[in-house]
Amino acid sequence: MTAGLHHCADAFYLRWQRLNDWLTQHREFWQPTPFADPSPAWAKSWPALADRVARFSDSDCEQWGDDPVALAEWLARELPSLREIGELTDMPPLAVESADLNTLPEVRATDMPGRKRLQAGAFASAIHPLKHDVLDWCSGKGHLARTLAPLCQGNVTGFEWNATLVDDGNRLARKFRDTVTLQCQDVMADNLTMPPDSHGVALHACGDLHRRLIRKVAGEGLPRVSVSPCCYHLTAASDYQPLSRRVRAAKTGLELTRDELRLAVRETVTAPKRVREQNCRVSCWRLGFDGLQRQLRGLDAYLPVPSHPSRLTNGDFATFCRWAADNRGLELPANTDFGAWERHGERRLQEVRRHELLRHLFRRPLELWVVLDYSMFLEEQGYDVRLGTFCERQLTPRNLLIDAVKRPAGC
Repeated sequence: MTAGLHHCADAFYLRWQRLNDWLTQHREFWQPTPFADPSPAWAKSWPALADRVARFSDSDCEQWGDDPVALAEWLARELPSLREIGELTDMPPLAVESADLNTLPEVRATDMPGRKRLQAGAFASAIHPLKHDVLDWCSGKGHLARTLAPLCQGNVTGFEWNATLVDDGNRLARKFRDTVTLQCQDVMADNLTMPPDSHGVALHACGDLHRRLIRKVAGEGLPRVSVSPCCYHLTAASDYQPLSRRVRAAKTGLELTRDELRLAVRETVTAPKRVREQNCRVSCWRLGFDGLQRQLRGLDAYLPVPSHPSRLTNGDFATFCRWAADNRGLELPANTDFGAWERHGERRLQEVRRHELLRHLFRRPLELWVVLDYSMFLEEQGYDVRLGTFCERQLTPRNLLIDAVKRPAGC
């Protein structure tokens, strides 16, 4: 097993408890949604903090959005407890060799996005060496499987439910003579059979999918599992269901909703500029319509509007409002001043952006709260667990890695 920071269950629990207490103490800052709540209670309770946030320029927002620890230090002048964020969320790197050594060469990375290629190489470096057969969970076209194949002493198998991706992946494996076999498999199926004595790996499997892998590996006592989780909120349950006995038994533990779990992954650090600009425009429209619908209904309350058809994205604000009003059963007056409401949306977006800067400070603490629960569960099931990062945040904000090896019997 590669070098890195090893934890025992008590160390995990103490860190989780500290995070839990800190998040509970600060829930007034991260539970309200700035998009839906123009006047959060914290702004009244902490007027100096609200004033400091309101005075951020657009360039400040760009700077602080990419450096949450520095932002926390800046805002700690008004809220000193924010200084703890750096220590609470600091995680060691797990790779002991350069990711370049294990990254699939570009000439062999057919159909593989450049960022995904680098992520897979970094992931491989963090879990090398591989001493067992490998199972790539939710493998897609097998990009991770093909990256790991040269490092694996055994067979590499991939489970993927999409038959087209399975066919494409097996075609690539044959073309480049990779010792990889992908199988069409629904990993959530009740009758799922795991390959015996295998090492389960998952790079950014979402929500219930990665939780299923963790439970399945532990339930069958497989020798190792390495998981970089993603999209914690994608779950069939309305609230987060802890895996660890200690978290379930904690009387003061947070009870996180799906929407609160979503906060942990609300980052666009890897999004192209065009996507960011498009998201900004649509957010402005939604906030403009929100102001309009509050006036029309005579009710100062947020009215959720579902995802819009992609055809509206390149249209104009008035068209968006007509679609949204029709969707929510509202009638727009013929004399609606769309220009005024669009400007209202622009002003609200400036406010939301600044309030979200503060709220987003709690993304990583919430993510780590969940990942520590996973880590404690694996410890309780007889695994030695390493927890850390496999790459820099700029490559992917979802850079946490749980690497767990089954302890020998009797240990």
